[in-house]
Amino acid sequence: MSASVELGLVLALLTAFGSVAGFLYKFKGAREAPEVQLGRPIHSTIELFRSPVYALGILIALISWGFHDGALALAPISLVQSVIAGGLVLLTVAADKLFGLPVTRREWIGVGLTATGLAFLAATMSGDTSSAHSRYHPGSLAIFLIVVGAAGLVCCMRVKRPAWLAVSAGLLWATSDTSIKALSSHLSKLGIGVVIHPLAVVILVASLVGLLISARSLQLGDAVPMIALTSAAANLTTIAAGPLVFGEPWPHSTAGQAVRIVAFVLVIVAASLTPPPSAPPEQDAGAPVERMPGLPASVGGHQGGEPS
Repeated sequence: MSASVELGLVLALLTAFGSVAGFLYKFKGAREAPEVQLGRPIHSTIELFRSPVYALGILIALISWGFHDGALALAPISLVQSVIAGGLVLLTVAADKLFGLPVTRREWIGVGLTATGLAFLAATMSGDTSSAHSRYHPGSLAIFLIVVGAAGLVCCMRVKRPAWLAVSAGLLWATSDTSIKALSSHLSKLGIGVVIHPLAVVILVASLVGLLISARSLQLGDAVPMIALTSAAANLTTIAAGPLVFGEPWPHSTAGQAVRIVAFVLVIVAASLTPPPSAPPEQDAGAPVERMPGLPASVGGHQGGEPS
């Protein structure tokens, strides 16, 4: 394994930590904000950012996103995603111990199976760790981005189903992540010019739309299952981009094929363990606001759909 790939995997590990923390802060902040209206994206985004907790979650997510960009530029995409997927096991621990969110036994098992399945799936696809595997065929990339992006938009039409919204956000972020990986192959030639490359537009639009849809899913559903579904959709799709778009090798051995099948089964079983999401309970306006890690007790907000 080359030194650059090793550095990429370190950045992927930092991404995993930041992603979980950022997601949980965004969950807390989204619950404080007025109802997200997907038909009014600018207004809803402004309302979300009025919550200091949500803004903190976005800040952490941006730092994590920077680590992710570096990891994708240095290491094979499926290997990067396997490290991030493995970090998903931190979700239940952080939600339970640091944020005081209720985590059921089904959710503990479901998240564990999801992380294990995704990690094994990515490991069987990584193959060669001597290079970043950033080269791609434009036609294959275009087809992949169109199919995944369209699937994400179709899923978001189920606006009252938080699980569908969570999957939608994951697919749109997979579109963005795959575009980041492809764009990294132009970095040495274009330098700062990559910011005006067409793929940069795809990254920006897919990221921002996914962010808004994810916030709505967090308002409607419980933290752990919604975050797990979004992460699973994003990781599973991005892992698939490795061999389908960037030519990463597939395993040829019987053992490798068997592990891949088991990994898919684990992810499917994990999804079936996700309990049906329930609407957040109404909270008395005079009830004390729960203190979040790293924030003063005075930081709070209103509940439900009442504007600040």
